[in-house]
Amino acid sequence: MDAYWRVPWVWRALLRLSRLVVPLLCRLRVSGAVPDDLRHGPLILAANHVSPVDPLMLMAACSRAGIAPRFMATAGLFKAPVVGSIMRACGHLRVDRRTAEVAQALPAAAAALQAGSVVLVYPEGRIGLDPWMWPERGKTGVARMAALSGAPVIPVAQWDAHRVLPYAAPAGLIGSLARAIRRRPVVHVRFGEPVDLSGLTGTAGAQAMRATDLIVEGIARTLVPLRADELQVPHHVDPTRPPDLSRVRRHRAAGTTPPSYGAGTIPA
Repeated sequence: MDAYWRVPWVWRALLRLSRLVVPLLCRLRVSGAVPDDLRHGPLILAANHVSPVDPLMLMAACSRAGIAPRFMATAGLFKAPVVGSIMRACGHLRVDRRTAEVAQALPAAAAALQAGSVVLVYPEGRIGLDPWMWPERGKTGVARMAALSGAPVIPVAQWDAHRVLPYAAPAGLIGSLARAIRRRPVVHVRFGEPVDLSGLTGTAGAQAMRATDLIVEGIARTLVPLRADELQVPHHVDPTRPPDLSRVRRHRAAGTTPPSYGAGTIPA
């Protein structure tokens, strides 16, 4: 790997192209900002995951913000014809989930950060299935990446991408895209404040778990202004999204909305 990673021309071109494609599907609203001294890395962007179309929305939002992140993505994309070649040419980072090779993803991401990259990752590790669409409990990989590389973490919240493409996609893809083109829903992406991970104590594992909680909490806090009038139940409910309580964060499972999220209770 080069001492300092340079953004491939093909990735720059695709980022610019996303800014032409996304307005056909929705009205993208980008808020918040990434400090100038962090925009060119090393930096970790930690985002919530609500829809299969999230990567496209984040491409356009990051392009507006002057950021060219390397996505951590499932190995299946790298194995796909054409798409796999593009992913490799863009410098994205492969994650071989549920295989012995998954352990290689963490040092590869840390090396990318040390080479000055911006790395975008979904701490939840999947499209979240929290019934109220708040971030689920995160995986500790993001926290471990930050610890290994020393890179700061900025939470990124997105909302209403599920109006563009539902969970079940590619099933019903054509109909979903046709509705999105006709209605052009508003989709929000917001860059939050860097997460303070200093002062953590205990074993490396305990620190990683606490750092993960802080990162996901940062995403949730950044999400609040985007859904201020729907803190309890989303206005748009994706009927193809199977609710899963197994990874609901503790304060969500307790049935109350934390004070930092706003007043009110979450229905059982």
